[in-house]
Amino acid sequence: MYNIKFNAIFFLDNYCFETKCTIFAQNLEIVLRKSKLFFVAILLMFSGLTAFATGNEAAEEHGKEKLDIKEIIFGHIGDSYDWHVLDYTGSDGEKHPVSMPLPVILFHPEKGMSVFMSSKLDHGHSTTEDGYQLVTDHYIHEQQAAGASEEQVKALEANKGKIVSVDGAAIKDFSITKNVFSMILSVVIMLALFLSVAKKYKTKGAMTAPSGMQNAIEPIIIFVRDEVAKPNLGHKYMRFMPLLLTVFFFIWVNNLLGLIPSGANFTGNIAVTAALALVSFIVILFSANKHFWGHLFNPPGVPFPANILLTIIEIISLFIKPIALTIRLFANILAGHIIILSVISMIFIFGAMNEAAGWGFAPVSIAFSIFMFCLELLVAAIQAFIFTNLTAVFIGQAVEEHHEHDHGHGTDDIHASTSTNVMAEAVISEGIKH
Repeated sequence: MYNIKFNAIFFLDNYCFETKCTIFAQNLEIVLRKSKLFFVAILLMFSGLTAFATGNEAAEEHGKEKLDIKEIIFGHIGDSYDWHVLDYTGSDGEKHPVSMPLPVILFHPEKGMSVFMSSKLDHGHSTTEDGYQLVTDHYIHEQQAAGASEEQVKALEANKGKIVSVDGAAIKDFSITKNVFSMILSVVIMLALFLSVAKKYKTKGAMTAPSGMQNAIEPIIIFVRDEVAKPNLGHKYMRFMPLLLTVFFFIWVNNLLGLIPSGANFTGNIAVTAALALVSFIVILFSANKHFWGHLFNPPGVPFPANILLTIIEIISLFIKPIALTIRLFANILAGHIIILSVISMIFIFGAMNEAAGWGFAPVSIAFSIFMFCLELLVAAIQAFIFTNLTAVFIGQAVEEHHEHDHGHGTDDIHASTSTNVMAEAVISEGIKH
């Protein structure tokens, strides 16, 4: 059995929280020995497919026009109306995309609701029968050639990547985009996973030795309970366990889905992370007790002039919490995807200068992309843990009882450090032994 330990240290409101996390995986050593070659093969396949999917598109651009790495990278990490995989050049010499069409749902104020597959948009090369057009560079160039005004061109550039109505009407878009489909897929995976595990517990009972996926899921649930919920929420931890587990697994699963070649950059979308942070913020506000609000608007033991200043600072810090949750997850996931795609694109940057340089840099690029892919597997779990842990810390500050504070200072010590608790327990244990 392997004993995997890692320390997560982060700073919040001038306090240092050190969380010592220990994960036990039953029979992990045997599994790793049997699946070592398989795991390496999966990494090579994923990295190779990512390089092929990115590189094929870059190679098509190279030779025809100036290589636009920025457009390629942001095209991969952006949202879209289909699940694009790669492009290939057919016998006619034209570039043809390989993609999975997704449902497009639009509401026109006069025409009403329209539902069709994104394949009818023809990747922006034609207008649908209902008069809808996907705005792309190709369409913008066509409108410029047709004599569109500068204001019309600017309006089209502002709506690039979106669907517009050719009659100029303001439409409502409820389409199942790539990110939405990825979210639905993650929910289906989580439901299938947890319902199967729950069924085993229901039929065999909680006292029976776990088997199958129970071996993988149970240690993680215990880890979230013992290392995240209990230290931060105390005896009220069970009330918030469903939220913490849902947030942890939802972020983790979507982070992993984003690492699949041509996968959706779901958690690298700031709208998604903002929605997750908003959920946490609402729970914080509605769970807060009267002592939290009293401490927020009237810090105890502070002179009146300083009280006004501290109240403003406390209110600002309250709204900074969801902003910090939003940016932390968004920036880390987005940066990882950009780095991997940038490293792979360097093959074609060197190749554009010299073909031999491109081939010579290819092994270095692929090796580094494999390393980054392995690192992103770790980051996917760490970011899910940090978001969940910070959510528990913020909720714990809001629900902490009045008698649990130390009033010896001007402000309450509501940020009790986990590392301090561990050290105190160690000192007490040593004292008992002696």
